Amino acid sequence: MFRQIFNWKTLLAVIAVVIVSGTIFYSQYLARKIAREEKQKVEQWVEAGKFLINSPLEADTRLASMIITENTSIPIIETNEKDSIVTYVNLDSAKATNNKPYVEKKLIQFKAQNKPVEWMDPKDSTKINRYYYGDSTLLKEVQYYPLVQLAIVALFIIVIILSIRGSYRSAQNQVWAGMAKETAHQLGTPISSLEGWVEMLKEGQPENKIVHELEKDVDRLRLISDRFGKIGSLPQLETTNLVAQINTMMEYMRKRATGKILFNLESNQKEGINAKVSPPLFDWVIENLLKNALDAMEGKGKINVNIHEDEAKIYIDVSDTGKGIARKNIAQVFKPGFTTKKRGWGLGLSLSKRIIEQYHKGEIFVKNSEAGKGTTFRIVLKR
Repeated sequence: MFRQIFNWKTLLAVIAVVIVSGTIFYSQYLARKIAREEKQKVEQWVEAGKFLINSPLEADTRLASMIITENTSIPIIETNEKDSIVTYVNLDSAKATNNKPYVEKKLIQFKAQNKPVEWMDPKDSTKINRYYYGDSTLLKEVQYYPLVQLAIVALFIIVIILSIRGSYRSAQNQVWAGMAKETAHQLGTPISSLEGWVEMLKEGQPENKIVHELEKDVDRLRLISDRFGKIGSLPQLETTNLVAQINTMMEYMRKRATGKILFNLESNQKEGINAKVSPPLFDWVIENLLKNALDAMEGKGKINVNIHEDEAKIYIDVSDTGKGIARKNIAQVFKPGFTTKKRGWGLGLSLSKRIIEQYHKGEIFVKNSEAGKGTTFRIVLKR
């Protein structure tokens, strides 16, 4: 799937480059061609105008008049030998009338765009008229067309890439959900068998502590199987006391940690802070965060869980005094397969993010992390 997406991206990039490059070259060719034609039209317009002024009365002026009247697109400003404005055509009449600064501004613009067409009076060489002209609407459209084309192609590529990414994520989610359900299915039979054996041992040795410990571990396996079975399906959310729920999970992890790990739960002296959650899946998230904290501290340190709320949301901060997360890795920690451990699949935080954001409509992120001082993960739930 990754190779397919990479190939699609490469192909789309090549197509985009070819389209944009071809469009730019062709539009520039058209622009240069139109510019040459417009310069010829201006030269013809100048000659036609001078012909009408200086022609004898019996001369045929129909062609010259046609040339003059047909120019309705190219703006022209005529100046004298002192570069003072004499007259103009095809400017915005509403702005140009009695608005000298507007015409002067246009003159500066035309000087920057094109070289003027000059006409010298054959009877008096000191009289030189210059005709400055600007780009027609057609020429401007041809010049700006590549930008429009580029925007369209970019939008096209963005839509395609987003569609492919959405398809990839959907396929990925289906794979994860399928694997989780199959794992739960495969665990179901041996767990049921183990539960039967534990019941038989309890009947024969009711006071045996080992049997009770085995029962706890089998119950744990049943809980894990239940968690995997809920991945990929919409879980049932229940109103749950988060303080009690998190405290139970911390006690479970405390028994499996070294005596040098200090666990602390803070809830601003509130015994009950309620939210709608799926208890098995929510426990899974807290367990993942606590396990990561234990791994980061390497047998010694402090884990602190702080639960507080406001009018709209509940905040759960899980902090440790471990080695911290490198700044370059913070954006990667929730991606499937990312791990800094020698052993591990890199799925814990990815599944935690899915559980909190997709199933509980909340947020989970790294609130802060500092090398050598520890990390704080924050969970945000709606009240």
